Formats: sequence, C-alpha cells, structure tokens
Amino acid sequence: MLSIDPKEVSVGVLHGYLLGAVSPRPICFASTVDSEGNVNLSPYSFFNVFSANPPVLIFSPARRVRDNTTKHTLENVLETKEVVVNIVSYAMVQQMSLSSTEYAKGVNEFTKAGFTEIPSSFVKPPRVKEAPVQFECKVTEVIGLGSEGGAGNLVLCEVVKVHIDEAILDAEQKIDPFKIDTVARMGGNWYSRAKDGIFEVEKPLRTLGIGVDRLPMAIRLSKTLTGNDLGILANVETLPSETEIATFVSQASEPYQYLITSGDENELHTEAQTLLSNGKLHEAWCLLLSKE
Repeated sequence: MLSIDPKEVSVGVLHGYLLGAVSPRPICFASTVDSEGNVNLSPYSFFNVFSANPPVLIFSPARRVRDNTTKHTLENVLETKEVVVNIVSYAMVQQMSLSSTEYAKGVNEFTKAGFTEIPSSFVKPPRVKEAPVQFECKVTEVIGLGSEGGAGNLVLCEVVKVHIDEAILDAEQKIDPFKIDTVARMGGNWYSRAKDGIFEVEKPLRTLGIGVDRLPMAIRLSKTLTGNDLGILANVETLPSETEIATFVSQASEPYQYLITSGDENELHTEAQTLLSNGKLHEAWCLLLSKE
C-alpha cells in the first residue's frame, strides 16, 4: 500500500492522484458572462448536485497549479453572480474538450468550439443548445478554499430554471440514461462514457486550437462529419502546408487517389472520419484539403 502525506509531495503529483482516484466525475459545462457581456464557456469536473430543496449545484474552478492564476469563469461569477450549467453528452465531448483551451479573455468559446448559443429565461449567460440538459443558476455564494495554486473555489449555484431535451426522456418522462449518454472525467486524458466504458481525449493544455470557426466552410457544414469530428479537426494549431498536402497526394494509395480525383464530398468526408477514428489527424486533414 502506497501511503502519502499530502504535505510531502508536490501539488501536481497530489492533483494527479486525486483526479485518478476520485472518478468518474460528472462535468459542469459552465457558460458565464463578465460585467461587459463577454461570453465564456468552460468545463469543470469538480462538480455535483448537493440539494434538491432548494436545488443547488456546486462546481469548483480551481486556481491553476502551474502559475496560481484564476480562470475566467471564476472571475465572471464573482462579477455577475450567474451561470448556466450545461450537461455534456458523448456527442459533444470533443467540442467540449476544445473549449477548455486557454483562449484569451474576450474570446467566445461557443464560437471556437462550434456550439450554438440560445438565450436563457432568467440569467444573462446563454445556454448550449447541443447540451441535453441546461440549468440556469443564480450564484448564492463563492467559497475560496485557499490562495495558492490548486486551491478550489466552491461556486454554490441555485437552479432557477431547468431545460431538458425531450429526446432523452423515456415513456414515463424520466431521463433515460442511455439516451442522455453522459460522459465523465477520469485521470489524465481519460473519460468515461456512462453506457460504453472509458475512452481517451487528449487535453489541449498548452496549445491553441484554431477553432471550429476557422474550419473551411465545406467541412463545417459537412453532412457526414459529426460535432466530435469537428472538435478533433479544430484542435490543431496550424493546418498542413501545401507541401505536406502535395506529398500526401503523391504517396496516396489507389482508393485515396480515386477520392481525391473522382470521389464526391460525402465519400471524402467519410474516409476522413475513418482516419480520425484511427487517430490519424494529420492524414485526415491532408485528405480533406486535397480537394480544396
């Protein structure tokens, strides 16, 4: 049995053990606005429901371990006392992950991650249309747990309106766990899909993905590529160069040559989707751009 005194290991090491052990953790996909109305969207896995009467959710945007800075979400809820907690389904997990990229203040993660803003009824922050459940909340209290890197900040959120996609309800109007298809965080890059086990999503910790808003329009409006596909494609810092694309085309096998020269857009996108599912992001991009 490995025994650890929290005071005798680094915060980073302790953080890793905590996240690996206390799992899977539900995800609070928090949309907020600052005092000037700038929108922010970011996921947090220190989150759960703690009361039904009154209905209270709590999530914790912790201070960054590496440099002790605070996150825009925390700054916004302190300013405006409002938040929408959106629930994350498997169909949106890659876009959700992309939104965790540390874009500069004022950058709207709805736009970068390709989500749709819809107005709330009682609070200023918008809801995520793609989320199966959305909780409009008033922030009643923020409890700081420390002043050093890694310290949490408990945001107590009283639910003032609940929005539920009827498509996830069963015949008795209860939430069907298979239809809602939620995901949860584990340690490292690992996630858990409630109905299908664990899977991996590389965290965009020190990269700035180009964002869904910078994808070529034919890709953004694809009838084949899913939101998860777009999230993976948008999590690159740069697109392949013309030289890289030309090299890919010259070395492509006969099936790819057909797709590049004669195949239609849907066929091309289907093959790119297969490459993405096999972790071949660069090849998928080269194939997609070979007909641009």
